Amino acid sequence: MSHKPQKDPSMAFTLFIFIALLKLATGDTIHNHTNLFKAILVFGDSTQDSGNNNYISTTLKADHQPYGQDFPGRVPTGRFSNGKLVPDFWASLLGIKKTIPPYLQPNLSSHDLMTGVNFASAGSGYGDITSGVSQVISMSTQLTYIRKYVKRLKKTFGVKEAKSILSSSLVSISAGGNDFLISFYDLRTRRDDFTVGDYQDFVLKKLQNFTKVKLLSFSRILFFMCYYTLVTFYFIYELYKQGCRTIVVSGLPPLGCLPIQMASKFTRKCIKEQNFDARTYNQKLKKLLPRIQSSLPGSRIMYSDIYNPLMEMIHHPKKTCKMGFTQTKIGCCGLGFLEAGPTCTPYTPLCPNPSNHLFFDSVHPSEAAYRYISKTLFKQILHYMK
Repeated sequence: MSHKPQKDPSMAFTLFIFIALLKLATGDTIHNHTNLFKAILVFGDSTQDSGNNNYISTTLKADHQPYGQDFPGRVPTGRFSNGKLVPDFWASLLGIKKTIPPYLQPNLSSHDLMTGVNFASAGSGYGDITSGVSQVISMSTQLTYIRKYVKRLKKTFGVKEAKSILSSSLVSISAGGNDFLISFYDLRTRRDDFTVGDYQDFVLKKLQNFTKVKLLSFSRILFFMCYYTLVTFYFIYELYKQGCRTIVVSGLPPLGCLPIQMASKFTRKCIKEQNFDARTYNQKLKKLLPRIQSSLPGSRIMYSDIYNPLMEMIHHPKKTCKMGFTQTKIGCCGLGFLEAGPTCTPYTPLCPNPSNHLFFDSVHPSEAAYRYISKTLFKQILHYMK
């Protein structure tokens, strides 16, 4: 007569502990972060744009293949990558939603409005000249859009709930790169007017002006004002005035390591001078943001370091990414040095595996790179919140 083996209670308990630890290791604890923010609001340039440029008259669009080939449904949404962007990954990590729709997308649902939208526009910058080159949505226009968005929130959910959504939102701003790439380095619209040091302060002054905070560390203010007669932007201040309280401002990436910049110098090596400019700008921005925060009661304004994670991937690709990047100097699209936006087309040759490339085109990271960056920056946010 056969006997059934008896269950060992100690083995069952060990199995339970193992499963619990496995869940911890695989990130199931991400639910601990689901109550941090109710929504995500996004501003900036092509590193953030989820498709707003699809709805305006500009050639700077990513609404065609091969963009979006690894996005759910293989849809070219207007994101300048083969898949999702950092704000999309943040939305998932926070348990808010899978992706953040562009504000200009027709028929946004009530749920879209409640959980956040994207105002960014590829080609935009803190200066109107930068946005004007590609005829894209300027940062000042993005402010106009959020004012309209707030009105829609109040109309849809009521004033009290709208205020709660805004104060509980995570606001992401990523801009400034185009001000250097378009207006200073490449088209020389500003190079004859400023030294690089002056231009760094100039771009930061535009950001400072968004707050209406009088800071005393800018000795060249009058010099800079000679070159701008447009209405002063009050970006962070306007966001604060609209009810936003938690704002993350990204620094510049290593501009000299972008494939398109290396190609402009006919080299496959990072341009040290441009990387130095980016680091200097980031240092000034990092010092500026706490002073802005201290002037806006109840605000939390964080600096987001994107420079170092990208440099880590460039210098230690196998260490930073599980799969390991085999190519960190050229984009996946075409020859990888010049193709971006309208020149990265369905007829352009494509690398076999975009996940092996740090860059998808000559300017923008691949989804694999964005995934790594988003986790790194998310840790920065959590550390700041604690």
